Amino acid sequence: MREINKNLFKKVKLDDVAEKAGVSKTTVSRVLNNRGYISVKTREKVHEAMELLNYQPNEIARSLFINKTFIIGLIFPSTSNPFYGQLIFHLENISESLGYKVLLCNSQGREDKERDYLRMLQRHQVDGIIAGAHNRGIEEYNNSRLPLVAIDRYLSESIPVVSSDNYDGGKKATELLLKKGCKHIIHINGSPELETPANLRRKAYEDVMEKNLLTPCTYVNEDNAIETIFDENPHVDGIFASDDLIASDVMREAKKRNISIPDELKVVGYDGAEITRRLVPELSTIQQPVKEIAELAIKLLVSQINGENISKNEWNLPVKLMEGKTT
Repeated sequence: MREINKNLFKKVKLDDVAEKAGVSKTTVSRVLNNRGYISVKTREKVHEAMELLNYQPNEIARSLFINKTFIIGLIFPSTSNPFYGQLIFHLENISESLGYKVLLCNSQGREDKERDYLRMLQRHQVDGIIAGAHNRGIEEYNNSRLPLVAIDRYLSESIPVVSSDNYDGGKKATELLLKKGCKHIIHINGSPELETPANLRRKAYEDVMEKNLLTPCTYVNEDNAIETIFDENPHVDGIFASDDLIASDVMREAKKRNISIPDELKVVGYDGAEITRRLVPELSTIQQPVKEIAELAIKLLVSQINGENISKNEWNLPVKLMEGKTT
């Protein structure tokens, strides 16, 4: 029987790397933690020894030494929503380019999961957290000593928020429907109980309608809401949905009822995520600057991680009207 080489399973230590490289243990540690002056030749010798021995640095010990884990926590209500999927992609990609890894937490909109994930990330001593989850009033957000940035959510008065210009987006959507000749325009919004900048989409819709001497009518996106809208409003000729998924559901229901889009009904969504644009390219929508939102959120978080003060608590990035065949 062939004898197994036990050295293959031996745990390689810092001393082994130092011996192989012909340097001190302290020098190896300084190379790993990028501290102090080390010549290029010495660095190459240490890295070559690490590779030959298949040495894997102890990240926990390293993080304790430099007081940094280079890990960012992400808490979002869903990973299946196209907008969140694209946003998380950019957050991870940008973080990686700056030397950070991410821990992704899917709260499913549940307060208990959000609270548990927040505590878990704190226990793992992540360097900071970016949250786009739903629930305000979680005490841990107020008491957290970690750097935090919220995306399109008001989590605490002290946590900076990054979002698209929701008011301008709602204004652009409503004005487009009016421009196209709509008189009976309905808005479908998320729950008003959520404290989010997205509620400004509804505020803009109502302001524009009243300015044009029209009566605003908003439905909350709940079970059977879309069917109810068509049942209760046979004369509806325009719908502004607060996201593209709701807008696509409106289009599907209209098709079931043999309502022609855009001849009899015009529809505008909100988000403009890449996947949605591919699946429903005809949809007119308000496109959020997803990559720019991710870049700013990371920039603000890293600034906090580095001990810098944030100048203000809310940032709104410009949106773009993408006019398609549904208007």
